[in-house]
Amino acid sequence: MQIRKAAQKDMPFVLELIQELAAFEKEPEAVVVTVDDLIRDGFSDSPLFHCLVAEKENTIIGMALFYYRYSTWKGKTIHLEDLIVKANQRGTGAGFALYQEIIKQGKKDNVRRIEWNVLDWNIPAIAFYEKSGARVLADWLVVQMDENGIERFLIED
Repeated sequence: MQIRKAAQKDMPFVLELIQELAAFEKEPEAVVVTVDDLIRDGFSDSPLFHCLVAEKENTIIGMALFYYRYSTWKGKTIHLEDLIVKANQRGTGAGFALYQEIIKQGKKDNVRRIEWNVLDWNIPAIAFYEKSGARVLADWLVVQMDENGIERFLIED
């Protein structure tokens, strides 16, 4: 297995993994991003994200998509948006290898924090993260505003 930086040609496979994750998280219809979106947003002069892939026998079996954020308390941070391994490849070490590469990237970039979200019912992932030394913050809630919320807010403004 090899972990490498994703290329534009990998984006159809990355999108398949994103769709697989959405199905796992019980929201298969939520994915609206396209291969063209991924290519445009990840491979421009100012990419919005970076992506690593796990490849085994010339087949992409997993990916980690991340981007840089800025914390007013910590400075430069990494946000790990998704780490996904194909269902039939879980337990092969691909997820750990991708996770390890993200942490190495954070060390290389001198970030003061790497952060991500995990669903409260994903007990195996939570246990893995805690065992690895990460803290799961129970007192912070994720807040989001979708496209409909944005429109309603601006209309009511």
